[in-house]
Amino acid sequence: MLHKSGYNYPKNAEATVGAGLVSGHVHQRQRKLMSPAFTAPQLKSFLPLFRRISGKMCQQWNEEYFAKSSESQKIAVNQWLARVTLDAIGEAAFDFQFGALDNDQNEVSETYKNMFADSVMHPSMWNTIFRSFWRYMPSTVLEYIAYIPTREYLRFRGAMQVIGRVSKQLVDEKTKSYSAGDDTRKDAMSVLVRANISENPKTRISEEEMVAQMAVLTLAGHETTANTASWFLWELAKHPEFQDKLREEIFAVRSQISARGDSELTVEDLDGMVYLPAAMKETLRFHPIAFHLSREAAKDDIIPLSKPVYGKSGETMSEIPVTAGQNILISICAYNRLTDVWGKDANEWNPMRFVDASDEKQVKVGILANLMTFSAGVRGCIGWRFSVIEMQAIMFDLIENFKFALAEDKPEILRVPMGIMGPMVKGKMHEGVQLPLRVTPLN
Repeated sequence: MLHKSGYNYPKNAEATVGAGLVSGHVHQRQRKLMSPAFTAPQLKSFLPLFRRISGKMCQQWNEEYFAKSSESQKIAVNQWLARVTLDAIGEAAFDFQFGALDNDQNEVSETYKNMFADSVMHPSMWNTIFRSFWRYMPSTVLEYIAYIPTREYLRFRGAMQVIGRVSKQLVDEKTKSYSAGDDTRKDAMSVLVRANISENPKTRISEEEMVAQMAVLTLAGHETTANTASWFLWELAKHPEFQDKLREEIFAVRSQISARGDSELTVEDLDGMVYLPAAMKETLRFHPIAFHLSREAAKDDIIPLSKPVYGKSGETMSEIPVTAGQNILISICAYNRLTDVWGKDANEWNPMRFVDASDEKQVKVGILANLMTFSAGVRGCIGWRFSVIEMQAIMFDLIENFKFALAEDKPEILRVPMGIMGPMVKGKMHEGVQLPLRVTPLN
């Protein structure tokens, strides 16, 4: 479905980011246009930016929490990480400073705060009724679901209006800069502006497409990465032995950098590490932010199964017939924890599975390390390398400078499916996404 079927299984028309979610030849065109912003050299150039922003957060922690004492403090790490990733996507993708770390009341960061929880959790009666009839509605009708006046869609639409307004402002500013002769940059915004004013109709995109693409990039590169990084720290807090091992590796890399007469961390340094990439991959496996993919069959098809299953009436099935228009859910969570793929300890967080991995691999499914977290095939996440480099840079700085432990009151952290998989405290779900940890400075 993901690798060999191309666009025979497009996304459902239930997304709410407008022209940023497309299929078929339109998606191919947009992906081709965006490719220059996600090449390996371009992404490597963002590492100093990621380090500068994560370093700024470390400095703010020291000033705000540890200026008078080096005793451990309880910190809501997910809220800080959301501000870091927003600033990172702003500068890297749009050459724009959102200033989320400088102002926690930043309009864009406030708009995104708990957006998924507000929009998806506790659906109203009317929204539940409407969703139950989706499968019977033509796609031309579903395109307008974002305009339904229910509480959930009003919240999401309000957020998209803020993002759209900010995106329009950025488009106008970048267009003026481009007209003034600054046409060599390869950030996503510059790529979009050049495509917008292109004289070639095959490469030209509309302003609506530009704004929608910005909304998609901000959404995909902000809260998703922040939540994954939060789960990463939570697992390290629960596994102090591995956290110590990872910190020793970071100190060793720092010594190697000094030994060669340098002071800057490189992507090659990160790629040469063992435990940091392993822990990141294991977190992506164990805590996939997108827990399933929703697809619709464009035509009648037969899906073969690697292992037979039993149907409702008890018959053995080795393939599943689907009809055109049928909705299909692909569970990322289920695949990422299949014991046939990951072993008997698939339901445990164990980074060593990526350290001790055998060269004999099963069929490759996902983009990275056989994971489904970034999807696969023609709809695979174009920004997965961006997210990986950013997360490694943030974790390198945080683990080098701070020790993480579970909060003293040991709140039960729930994995809540709310459009994305977010952390919430049991008994305090009304407060939205949060993940408090005990943090101790090391220097």
